[in-house]
Amino acid sequence: MCPALLLVLNQWQIPDVAVRLHFVAVARDRQPLSASGTPQHDRQESNLPGGSRHALAGAAITGSAAAGQTARTESSARLGAASAAAAESVGPPAYAERCLVKESYACLRAYPHWAMEYLYARLFVQHPHLRSLFPLSMEQTRSATFEMLTRLVGGLDNERETEELLGRLGRSHRKFGVLDKHHQPFFDALLAAAEQLAGPAWTAQADAAWRSVLGYFAATMQAAAARDAKEQPAWWVGEIVQHDRRTPTIAVLTIRPDRPIGYRPGQYIWLQVPRWPRIWRSYSIANAPRGNGLIDIHVRAVPGGIVSTTLVSHCRAGDMVTLGAPAGDLAVSPDTDRDLVCVAGGTGLAPVKALVEAVVGGARQGRRRAVTIYVGARHSDELYDMRDLETLRLAYPPLTLVPVVERELEFAGRIGRLPEVVRSHPSFRDTDVYVGGPAGLISATARALSGRVPAGHLHHDSLAALRAADRPDTAEQLRD
Repeated sequence: MCPALLLVLNQWQIPDVAVRLHFVAVARDRQPLSASGTPQHDRQESNLPGGSRHALAGAAITGSAAAGQTARTESSARLGAASAAAAESVGPPAYAERCLVKESYACLRAYPHWAMEYLYARLFVQHPHLRSLFPLSMEQTRSATFEMLTRLVGGLDNERETEELLGRLGRSHRKFGVLDKHHQPFFDALLAAAEQLAGPAWTAQADAAWRSVLGYFAATMQAAAARDAKEQPAWWVGEIVQHDRRTPTIAVLTIRPDRPIGYRPGQYIWLQVPRWPRIWRSYSIANAPRGNGLIDIHVRAVPGGIVSTTLVSHCRAGDMVTLGAPAGDLAVSPDTDRDLVCVAGGTGLAPVKALVEAVVGGARQGRRRAVTIYVGARHSDELYDMRDLETLRLAYPPLTLVPVVERELEFAGRIGRLPEVVRSHPSFRDTDVYVGGPAGLISATARALSGRVPAGHLHHDSLAALRAADRPDTAEQLRD
């Protein structure tokens, strides 16, 4: 047999391939799904762990709505056009609607993989032109969508936080090319997925509640995107003007945007390379704003990281990248004179360096804030930015630089795990602590300093976003 034909035949034996093709067929033919993921007219019994989705859905909705009604057909699951159009006029959903959605969301939460497979199968079957907005690999996109949806549904009772999160999503999705007209097809598909997994337990009350909540989601995102469009572009084109490879796996890139980018020290920026279209990565900006508009980013090539490897190993001065809007809440408050202790692990030095530059640049006459930087790595050859840090120290005498490595007998600095070394800092009185690095380092540092540093004086990026960024970047990921 022809090897190419054998390869094609073998592909059909891969479970994920068969499942995804099946979901496409179901979405195309508008056949309700059974608990086993097969069309209901072919179903004998469920073979999924935990039994039938329909039983789960009934248990989830019992007590808040009649569970005996028959699910409507898929083709009826469509948000009203008006619900997503009048963005400013759509208010938060009522308490009863929030309760119904949170209860019925148990159906999606119990089977996230199936729910997201169905959502995107339906979206792309009914709107194939939208496929071009997404990366080739959808695995991380499906995971990120489910995580964000779970966060939104779980936080429905906190109106302020929900609106802030939806606003960030609306603004950040502009760089993907998402327009107002794209929201309704996505939320239509999500509504259909919720209906399909609920099965006969889907009720008129649940349907109305989901429509209200999803209409509110769409309207809030659209309003935030419209306001953002008045203030800044959806993306910038940047030229790499300097590529400084500090180690085999770490490079410092200096980028010149085609237009000024307004940002606060401590924020991160989104970046896309031409080699991997529609795949965006976030990197902390490593400098305070400059008069010439140049920005620095520190990049470590991680195993399996297609974007980070491209930036470190395959980019040169003169190459172009696409930049998204800055984001992130890490910042030094201008309303305090407290001293700073900064903890930086690996390329987590980038936001710390930007914060310190801002403090140094904004120092006034009289008392200047003392700054201590603990910068750590496993080995001394991974302390890739010591020359720049020494220059900063010489320019600002109140700055103390403490290099730390985990194990190196003849090292001139401190030796040990970075959180443990930081815990031995003489005093944290009237001090703010800023931590940059992977989620594991931040969590370990928080534990090491518990009891010595008040929670309100310990600052770092979102742990959820950092955990997502720690995964190999073989597919798109979201960071709020």
